[in-house]
Amino acid sequence: MKKHILVIAFGLFTTGIVGAQAQEYKLNKNSGTLEIREVNHVTIEGTSGSEIIFSSRNDDRENDDRAKGLRAISSLGLEDNTGIGLSVVDKGNVIEVRQLKKMDGPDIKIQVPKNVVVSYYHTSPHGDEIDFKNFDGGIEVSTVHSGVILTNTTGQLNIKTVHGDIDGAFESAPKSPINIESVHGHVDLALPVATKANLKLSTHFGEILVDPDFKIQIDKTGDMVRYNDNVSGKINGGGVEIDLSATHNNVYLRKK
Repeated sequence: MKKHILVIAFGLFTTGIVGAQAQEYKLNKNSGTLEIREVNHVTIEGTSGSEIIFSSRNDDRENDDRAKGLRAISSLGLEDNTGIGLSVVDKGNVIEVRQLKKMDGPDIKIQVPKNVVVSYYHTSPHGDEIDFKNFDGGIEVSTVHSGVILTNTTGQLNIKTVHGDIDGAFESAPKSPINIESVHGHVDLALPVATKANLKLSTHFGEILVDPDFKIQIDKTGDMVRYNDNVSGKINGGGVEIDLSATHNNVYLRKK
């Protein structure tokens, strides 16, 4: 009995530690553009609420006793007004989000209402892949080194990266235009076979590989269909515009 009590007590204690470390910053906003620049570690998740919620999944400053009671600032005139290493400035129709720390930085999750457009811009080599999950709003991404992961995003997509890979998977057929481009990384998209789309697939130095169940009329090679350079056509009679391009790498179109 004492052993069980001890285990339960320890569990409550560790849960309390985790809860104490979790930090949030909320902004009462359900429209406009969320402009995120140079934030190294971020996940975007959709929410049915009316607030943009920023939360940190780590806080290095908790281990720095010298930082207690102080606020980070930068030469750009930014300051950490969230308590989680971010500057968030509401300019009406645009919410500007910046990271104070140039290298590394906080691991951030942002919950975003569906009527907000997310614009993400990143140029440094210090970031991770940006991850979008279950998000209904429009997405605009421009990165140099970072890859992009898309899971059940249903809004309009305009995504470009130089060195990163772009991977996407959709449970339902997209209803908004998709424009995805990587210069040196691959582009890999999984869609329901019933998707109706006007399709453009292109590469200069890679290959285009498509699941044969999409019924594009071309000779089959193994489990995938192989194309060269550029493909334009319709699947299931045509519909939403889907443009996928990987200049120096492969384009993959898979069935979900």
